[in-house]
Amino acid sequence: MNKEMININYSSEKPTVLGRDLHGALEVKSKYADWFKNMCGYGFEEYTDYTTFSKNLENGGRTIDHQLTIPMAKEICMLQRSDKGREFRQYFIKIEEQWNTPEAVMSRALQFANQKLEEIRNCNIKLTETVAVQEQQIAELKPKASYYDVVLNCKDLVSITEIAKDYGKSGRWLNEKLHELGIQFKQGNKIWLLYQKYANKGYTSTKTQTYNGSDGNVHTKVHTYWTQKGRLFIYDLLKAKGTLPLIECKAVTA
Repeated sequence: MNKEMININYSSEKPTVLGRDLHGALEVKSKYADWFKNMCGYGFEEYTDYTTFSKNLENGGRTIDHQLTIPMAKEICMLQRSDKGREFRQYFIKIEEQWNTPEAVMSRALQFANQKLEEIRNCNIKLTETVAVQEQQIAELKPKASYYDVVLNCKDLVSITEIAKDYGKSGRWLNEKLHELGIQFKQGNKIWLLYQKYANKGYTSTKTQTYNGSDGNVHTKVHTYWTQKGRLFIYDLLKAKGTLPLIECKAVTA
């Protein structure tokens, strides 16, 4: 007996076989639709013994096919009362035996456990990112505003890219520079957040924006913007390191 007499699908909870594949392998003479309807007359139930689906054809049309459980396929083979039917019934019996060996059961259990562990790990990553963003937002609300802060807060928030332009640099360069100086860190490769030492100084403000994804669903994305106070903080920080904005460089040159 060949190792693989017919394609077995192992992607679902239990192994299945396509109805049309079995119809062809058994060399049934009647049309598939008529044959399958006759087979269902023996008491097979949809969603228990088989599922129905449609698929595209190379000529642009569509056809109906079915995923059959191995027990159903085994019974259908017996109903054919033919040499092919007996041959394939024995093959499906071997498939069931292999599927139910202790080694196969343990392998599936370990695979399931690993999938669950990965789901939990991804969930924890998302929770960590959410908590980090919330902590910064809370810290931003804590500082007691002075008159100087009030004046600065009346002005628009600016992105890191806009501040970087003052120095003739890119936003990426400035983000990396602030990270190098121990001012901020990147959370989950998605958003730059200030270390706690600077988070409550009123330097930044985070905003949540919504957008329509390619999957048709509405998603959210958090962005960090800098206040004018934060902009002056960056100015003093870079100036101490010998980096001046372009306007001051021109003034020195002149």
